[in-house]
Amino acid sequence: MASLMELKEIFRSADAVCFDVDSTVIREEGIDELAKFCGVGDAVAEMTRRAMGGTVTFKAALTARLGLIRPSYEQVQKLISDNPPQLTPGIRELVSRLHQRGVQVFLVSGGFQSIVEHVALQLNIPTANVFANRLKFYFNGEYAGFDETQPTAESGGKGRVITHLKEQFHFKKVVMIGDGATDMEACPPGDCFIGFGGNVVRKQVKEKAKWYISHFDELLKELEER
Repeated sequence: MASLMELKEIFRSADAVCFDVDSTVIREEGIDELAKFCGVGDAVAEMTRRAMGGTVTFKAALTARLGLIRPSYEQVQKLISDNPPQLTPGIRELVSRLHQRGVQVFLVSGGFQSIVEHVALQLNIPTANVFANRLKFYFNGEYAGFDETQPTAESGGKGRVITHLKEQFHFKKVVMIGDGATDMEACPPGDCFIGFGGNVVRKQVKEKAKWYISHFDELLKELEER
């Protein structure tokens, strides 16, 4: 098991950094915001809490939550235009600094592609570096399910994304940063996990993560060390 000092060294010399999105890169949980927008906020928020605690499989929780929300294409687009995701303080500066150092930045999310791509645009992250779940719609715009073939639709999917990135780009060191159990489980194959509690604290993650931060400034300072 790597020490905190070793984890910090991995972060400073990483080829790639993968960020979770909901409650990490942005302040809110995208699926909860969509549920509120569609009038089923409370029921879905409770399901999200259970999913983030790691007590049910991710796909089961996602299927159940989307079955309640049943968002139309129009509702998803209106949510993005009327209530755009709020970036977490410090993330813009951190991503910019990583880019300056030649580090590849990826968004790996159990949230929805259309919302995550909107976030990527604000952070100058190419959409090719976004891995998220894709909603499906009928020709009339009604909800038709989600793409169950996406790795992020499954428990353990974020780890599979990291394995894919290592194979495709031959990265030596990949860091995963996030607030939830699904992020922590991605290491290994990720080389370093950094728990993030700046928006919400997940007890299980705070207790188990070797490196746990509350503000992205902490990571910016680490990068200034060398």
